[in-house]
Amino acid sequence: MQPSTLSSPPADAHLVAQALSSVPAADPADDPDTSYQFRTLWLSDIHLGTRDCKADALLELLRHCHAETIYLVGDIIDGWQLRKGWYWPQAHNDVVQKLLRKARKGCRVIFIPGNHDEFARHYVGLHFGGIEVLSDVVHVTVDGTRLWIVHGDWFDGVVMHAKWLAHLGDQLYIFTLKLNRWLNHVRHRLGFSYWSLSQYLKGKVKNAVSYISSFEQLLAEEAARRQCEGVVCGHIHRAELRHIGCTLYANCGDWVESLTAVAEQHDGAMQLLMWKSATSSPQVLAEMRAPAAAAASHSSTMTEPNPATCAS
Repeated sequence: MQPSTLSSPPADAHLVAQALSSVPAADPADDPDTSYQFRTLWLSDIHLGTRDCKADALLELLRHCHAETIYLVGDIIDGWQLRKGWYWPQAHNDVVQKLLRKARKGCRVIFIPGNHDEFARHYVGLHFGGIEVLSDVVHVTVDGTRLWIVHGDWFDGVVMHAKWLAHLGDQLYIFTLKLNRWLNHVRHRLGFSYWSLSQYLKGKVKNAVSYISSFEQLLAEEAARRQCEGVVCGHIHRAELRHIGCTLYANCGDWVESLTAVAEQHDGAMQLLMWKSATSSPQVLAEMRAPAAAAASHSSTMTEPNPATCAS
């Protein structure tokens, strides 16, 4: 499975430059307390440039968490929405500046574009401010487990073959989020906790459940075909960490609603985390490893970019 062919640099390639120059760069302060140490951190579907992006919460996580490597697994900047209306507040700028600052201070930051920031796929193989741009990558954990890192839209037939329908679906999702904001405003005034309308609908609509299941299965099968023990992806805004057959499947979730990330501990354990606040530890939603027998067959601890296959 390969990404769609892009013929020439898109008109929205200027969006990143405009975003970074439109708001004065407030050099974020040094991390006040890097209390949480990880070997690797995966983030996806941040959707900077949209009103529902939880940039303030993400900035808290970036200030309080340290990782040797950070993967940005697509849909970091929402080019689809920025083309329709400019929205780039200071908090969104601060997130980008914080990532650039981490790269300058020695953290390896790898950006794997998704469908909402597909303009960046024209720059695969290049570095911007110390951030590497790759189409996909194989990460090798400390215990030798090979994980294929990819956004996931290559496995979405609607995105690949009926983009107009994907844009329509995106508009329906934005409408759902707006309705969700209103509902939760009322719930908050009544003393109730946050509730996600879009996640509820995904769980109830038969076609959505079938689509998610098919997406997860396809990603797991492709990772196994590439002789990898696992896959880390995004795209569907559904945080997950589990085994599908003998393959470890991890989905980062999003920073629109779930506020989740995938992390590798220094002992190789994989975790699905939910960020609550700077005053509490990240909530561990799930923790596991890839099959030990498969992991033991590999001893390299390097990160290997864009392999034709994952064979050793």
